[in-house]
Order: sequence, then structure tokens, then C-alpha cells
Amino acid sequence: TMAHSKGLLVLENFIGGRFVPCSSYIDSYNPSTGDVYCKVPDSGKEDVEAAVKAAKAAFPAWSSKSPLERSQILNKLADLIEHDLEAFAQAESKDQGKTITFARTVDIPRAVYNFRFFASSILHHTAECTEMATAGCLHYTFRTPVGVAGLISPWNLPLYLLTWKIAPAIACGNTVVAKPSEMTSVTAWMMCKLLEKAGVPHGVVNVVFGTGSKAGEALVCHPDVPLISFTGSTLTAQRITEKSAPHCKRLSLELGGKNPAIIFDDADLTQCIPTTLRSSFANQGEICLCTSRIFVQRGIYSEFLKRFVAEAKKWKVGNPSDPTVNVGALISKEHLEKVKNYVKKAQAEGASILCGEGVDSLALPPGNQKGYFMLPTVIAEVKDESCCMQEEIFGPVTCVVPFDTEEEVIERANGVKYGLAATVWSSNVGRVHRVAQRLQSGLVWTNCWLVRDLNLPFGGMKTSGIGREGAKDSYEFFTEVKTITIKH
Repeated sequence: TMAHSKGLLVLENFIGGRFVPCSSYIDSYNPSTGDVYCKVPDSGKEDVEAAVKAAKAAFPAWSSKSPLERSQILNKLADLIEHDLEAFAQAESKDQGKTITFARTVDIPRAVYNFRFFASSILHHTAECTEMATAGCLHYTFRTPVGVAGLISPWNLPLYLLTWKIAPAIACGNTVVAKPSEMTSVTAWMMCKLLEKAGVPHGVVNVVFGTGSKAGEALVCHPDVPLISFTGSTLTAQRITEKSAPHCKRLSLELGGKNPAIIFDDADLTQCIPTTLRSSFANQGEICLCTSRIFVQRGIYSEFLKRFVAEAKKWKVGNPSDPTVNVGALISKEHLEKVKNYVKKAQAEGASILCGEGVDSLALPPGNQKGYFMLPTVIAEVKDESCCMQEEIFGPVTCVVPFDTEEEVIERANGVKYGLAATVWSSNVGRVHRVAQRLQSGLVWTNCWLVRDLNLPFGGMKTSGIGREGAKDSYEFFTEVKTITIKH
């Protein structure tokens, strides 16, 4: 049953297989209207303590199940989420501000696939074995789950990124205490309602809602949580690293990006322009993999700019539940202000704003006047040193600048503190390989964007993070390896 207070949805923590009320709550807003949408627990130390205790108690039985038994449960959970796909998509769109189209086609299907993928991959790992004939010994490796995993996920792709952590953690036999973003907690709470039906034993998955500074910190500082997987800002990651250092915790950190797109003059613009619009503005630009620095070779610079801006102006901003809308609302009033300030700074530095914020007028439906909306914005004539070219903006803003040579553009693309993703557009195969190999970036897409094989490593270099996620990488992160030597 849904608990309501003044018609508002009230979420509860999920601990040891039961929903548990919290002593205080925080407001979560509907970004498309600016109204309070639901009440989220403002959990603290006691709530986290209870969740860790439940996870610890559930660990022995869960970790001793066979991979096949765990796999069947993960598949069942995937089926249940898929069965409620529309309800999850509606909730994600309303809670996060993203378009219903994006939630329906990207977020929720990927959450389902995360469980299916790890349900399958957990069945296919093999161990190493070596023989030392001279010593009459056989060595082999053995992997065991680590224990209670602390999982902290962000607000931009709420269920998608939460399940990308929960699935491998429990597939490997760990139990979990998860802390979704307090701004987007609804779909995590909805998922909790399906766990029992899927056959997930009590205490295997616990979800504690609240802020990073209270609930997140309590989780990171807990001595019985040996490993933390976090997706979010570099600043928060530094704090997590400091707080977990005394406990020597194992960390997986997936942080921000300032991702370049490099467009050579032999690029196929009919493919490049629509894809680069998506890579700049999809999910309101609130994806760590979004392109925010577009380097275009001088020969096609003016043609690219003209076509890119004309297409950007066609992107429709408005009510996220309208299936014809391309751009929904940004996550919060504060975040919208921050993103708009970057555009103001660029203007003050003498850059030209070619479309969007401050240039074109935004017409919103009557019910969305107080929502946190912004037009797709294209900035040109901006210097590489500008904060707009150095810092992660995380909104529908992209900078387009010209370049001359391959050598020059590689150096400029690498000239930021981040190194998460990059895209390269060229029809010259040799050049594509050369450039891709020299970019300081955990992921490089050439002539495409956001095509993901979950088998392969995902993660960043430099301040974009530590560690990788993927079939093999997540398995290695969520298990301890042991070398066993047998004298025969």
C-alpha cells in the first residue's frame, strides 16, 4: 500500500525484507512543475546500522547459494520489473524530469537488462590453475564474495545505475546496502516491492534513502562494509576516499567527464550531426558520457556549425510526459541555476551563444511554468582555458571549436582533468585507430555514441574515476581472489 501524506507519496527504507519508517523526511521535487512530489527518508547512522546488520545476517546463506540459484532469482526480478515497465518509466520521468520516451526506451529496459546480463555472466566465469612439476604442486584460484557491499548511485539515471551495481553485487553472492540519490528515490523504492516475489531472501538487498552527507557518510564509514561502489561527482568521491581510507575499503568510483567529440573533415555529417546532437543533449545533457566539447576540423567548421545549430533549435523542450518532447526538465532549481551560470560566464568571456539559453525564448505549457527547463544551448568561440571547456556542466550545453591538425586536436582533447569518454568522427580507418589509441579516455566511440557491450570494461581515467565495471571487471571487484596450493 502507498502511504500518503497530504496526497504525497511517502517512501520508507527497506531493511531486512520490510519497509521501515524513518524519524524524519526530506522533500523531493517534481522537476517539471517545481512542486514537492514525495517525502524521502532522511536516514542517518541508526538506519544504516540496521541495514548493515540485516545485510550481514543474510550474507552466510546467500553467499553459499550456487551461482545458478542466484541467477534464477535475478532473472525473476528482471521479469517483474519488465512486467511493470510502464509504471517504472512514468515514475522515473516524473521524479527525475527526463522525457517519458527516454525512460521507456533507455532507463527501464537497461535496468531489466542489467539483471539479465549478470544473471547470465555469473554462470560463465572460470578460475586459473597452474602446475609446478618440480615442487610437485598444483596452484589454483578461488573467488569468494566479499561481504556487505555499499552502493551509492546518482540522480541522472536512477534505476539504471542502481541496478548496474546491485546486479553484479548480489550475483557474486554479496549482500547489499544501497543509497540512491535523495532527489530520485522512487524507482528504487518500487523495485524493493518486487524483491520478495522474485525470491530475494530478506536482508540480501537493503535500501536506505537519504542524503550523501548523512546516510552516505554513515555507509562509507561503517566498519562492516568492506567495499563501496559509487557513481557521482569527483568532489564526493574525494570525500569517500578520505572517509574509507582508515578502513582500507575497496573502492569503485565512476565520476564525471568532459567528453570531447572530434570531427574530422572526412566525417559523414548525415550520421555525425544527429548523433552529436544526441550525445550533447540526450537526458538534458545529464549523462556522464555526454559530449560537451566538440572539436571540428576547420574545413567543415562553418558548415557543421550551421547545420548543428539549425537541428538543435528543432529539439522540443517541455512537459516530460509528452511523447513528442526531446528535452525534459533539469533535476533541480539549484542545478538549473548552476548550468545557466556557465552560459553567463561564457558570454562574459566573449564567446558567442548561437542558440538556446538567453538567445531564444522558451515557451512552456501552463502546468510547467515553474519547472526547471532550459533550451539546448550551443556555444562557439570559446577558449580551451574557459571553465566551460574545463569543467563538467552536466546540462544541455555544448561548446563547438575549430581545429587544424590531428596532432593538435589530440593534445587539446586530452587537456582536461577528466578522461571518461570520447567520440571520433572520420571515414579514415587508420586515423580512427591512431586517435582512439592516443586519447586519455576509458571509452572511445568512433562514428557512433553510447553503443555499450556490458561484457567490456566501463570506466574512466584521471579524475573520471577508479576501476572498471563490466562482466569480468565487476566480478573481480565484487569478489576476493584466493590462491590455493596443493602438494601432491
